[in-house]
Amino acid sequence: METPQISIVAPLYNESESFPHLVERLNALMDSCPISIEVVLIDDGSRDNTALMMRQVALTDPRYHCVFLSRNHGHQLALSAGIARARGSEGLFIIDGDLQDPPELLPEFYKLLKAGNDVVYAVRRKRKENMAKRTGYYLFYRLLKSISYIEIPLDSGDFSLISRRVADVLIKMPEESRYLRGMRTWIGFKQVGFEYERDERVAGESKYSLKQLFRLAYNGIFNFSEFPIKFMTNTGAVAILISLVYLIFVVIKKLFFNPVIEGFTALLFVVILFSGVQLLALGIIGEYVLRIFFQSKGRPLFIVKEEIVNREYI
Repeated sequence: METPQISIVAPLYNESESFPHLVERLNALMDSCPISIEVVLIDDGSRDNTALMMRQVALTDPRYHCVFLSRNHGHQLALSAGIARARGSEGLFIIDGDLQDPPELLPEFYKLLKAGNDVVYAVRRKRKENMAKRTGYYLFYRLLKSISYIEIPLDSGDFSLISRRVADVLIKMPEESRYLRGMRTWIGFKQVGFEYERDERVAGESKYSLKQLFRLAYNGIFNFSEFPIKFMTNTGAVAILISLVYLIFVVIKKLFFNPVIEGFTALLFVVILFSGVQLLALGIIGEYVLRIFFQSKGRPLFIVKEEIVNREYI
């Protein structure tokens, strides 16, 4: 099989219910599209039949390139594994395996890529999640945009078409705590948004737990913003100012009014205030130290257990 023009990259974790729908729509896209396409599927340590179904399709259709990780590494690292293995000479089309990102939009994205853009990122017009999730996503993207030192687009996830040179740069970036949509923006080159309406999952439930969502949000904030450290600096300055004002108040009260100052309530207030500020500061510093600690180990970002390319095991 010749080198494909475009690689469609989709990480999968326990997606046996949606997998037949995914393959059906990808096959229809590849059959109707004049572009040479390969599909790179990454099994992120699934516990259901996802890996078996991937093997079956890869061994019967040479357009499918399947990568099996040694365990569950998480969505961002599984996606990084797919990007590292994709061979598309012109670009990589990144989607979710639950079909909330319609693969049929590839021709529209490809037109924008050929128009000279290196990144075509999808912008969600409308989400199908519940009100709490929609509100949380809405607030997070606007918070991140307001505090980030780069212009991360609003309401844009990993769904995108990136050029070959952007993919090559992403592969060289060694971050352990990865926030790919931020890394994609940081790289630069010409980038353009494409508005779409995000679909519902075709089957099954979301595999992103609340804990994983918070972890992803933390990676976005701590990897692409100086705000946490500056916030603690400003908080410390405010705390010192408050304490100085209170000290001046107490001295004036003692010198000119000479009351008997019991001080228990004031002392309790000061202890709680400064203890809280110190613990918050230690927590924020700890987030940075933790990232330095994991990065300094130099471990590989992911372990590939096996791989099927052109119906051959590697």
